[in-house]
Amino acid sequence: MPHDQHDRHDSPVTAVQLNHTAVYARDPQLSAQFIAAVLGLEVGARFGPFLPVDLGNGVTLDYYGKSDEPIQSQHYAFLVPDEQFDGMIARLETLGVTYYADPSHTEPGRTNDLFGGRGAYFDDPDGHNMEIMTTPYVRP
Repeated sequence: MPHDQHDRHDSPVTAVQLNHTAVYARDPQLSAQFIAAVLGLEVGARFGPFLPVDLGNGVTLDYYGKSDEPIQSQHYAFLVPDEQFDGMIARLETLGVTYYADPSHTEPGRTNDLFGGRGAYFDDPDGHNMEIMTTPYVRP
């Protein structure tokens, strides 16, 4: 008897969830290793043309691209455990990457305290505006 996709899950999907997103990069290996290093994660095994970074919550960032393709800057925000935030800032400093308190990058070397948490913005090797935050935004 053939198996369908539902046989591969412990339980059926009951809500819309982000599963993966493609992240364009001139050097997918470099960019995947960069974000994995900052977040304290690992780069997974290549999957077709993609190089995945598993965020540990069922979502992967799938890096791909070519060195001669133009990159349109995107924004990626990561909700991170508060107890890991300082380590991420320390890794950015070790890598020589400037972080900012604001998305416009006008407050270098500072973090923010939005919504009672902590946060920071930084560029990845392709100019994507990355954000780490310990508290989700409060939306109306």
